Amino acid sequence: MTKLLLSLHVLAAIVAIGPVTVAASMFPRQVAPDGGNAGLAAALHRVCSVYAVVGVSVPVFGLATAHEMGVLTDAWLIASMILTALAAVVLGAGILPAQRAALAAPDAVRTPRLHMAAGVFNLLWAVVVVLMIVRPGSTTGA
Repeated sequence: MTKLLLSLHVLAAIVAIGPVTVAASMFPRQVAPDGGNAGLAAALHRVCSVYAVVGVSVPVFGLATAHEMGVLTDAWLIASMILTALAAVVLGAGILPAQRAALAAPDAVRTPRLHMAAGVFNLLWAVVVVLMIVRPGSTTGA
């Protein structure tokens, strides 16, 4: 069961989080008033919105896997959960509302803020991935 849950967790992360990180990074350039592509910007926002919902499966499968492995109280996992929650807040409270606002009023777009928010979101996920691989202090044999 652990291998199945871990496989689903990793697949969900690749399929759900990957597109959001790419779309969030591409969005600011496409919504910029000086040479952006409004149609592509709208599509990128849709990718972020839809895959954000699908992305909820990543921590769900992750928690199920951690429960099966008996590592729910390990520091590396707790840190990963905190960083995942922060990434969700950055996406849900920062990136998605800013994208909606930018699509509604492209002349008032603040692309540096959008770039920064996407960078923070991507950095949080990169740290989570490293924690999942390295698992500092883990006794599970990795």
